[in-house]
Amino acid sequence: MSRNANQARSPSGFTLVELLVVVAVIGIISAIAMPNLLNALDKSKQKKTMSDVRTIGVAVEAYATDASNYPNGVVGWANLKAIIDPYFIKSPPDTDGWNNIWDASTTVGGTNYTVASYGRDGTASARGGGPTTDFNCDIVFSQGRFFQWPEGTQS
Repeated sequence: MSRNANQARSPSGFTLVELLVVVAVIGIISAIAMPNLLNALDKSKQKKTMSDVRTIGVAVEAYATDASNYPNGVVGWANLKAIIDPYFIKSPPDTDGWNNIWDASTTVGGTNYTVASYGRDGTASARGGGPTTDFNCDIVFSQGRFFQWPEGTQS
């Protein structure tokens, strides 16, 4: 037998069935891994939000230490930011981990303040206080502590 005849008989490359099996296996692995990846991304955004809101709260507490009360009758993040930046915190973040602007306010008389994130969906939700298990629930920081916070497995 000549050399060319042997080369013609020996298959090279992959068959269509082999390629389809590989594509199917990759698809199954992706279908299993993707929800876990998306959940991990939301968890990281949630942790960033909690860290940032605590930092903003500490800046408001520092203001209260100097002024003997919280800022008076502030409504909206832009107004609160103007008071604490740059004296109590340099360049505070304007948005939470999901790129939603903070919900911030203080009472008339400067006796209370609240800084909150609307969560993943960017809309206000009920603020019952305590732990939550939903990425869409608000994260609320008030009076130097979390009033509503994520805890446990999130959905």
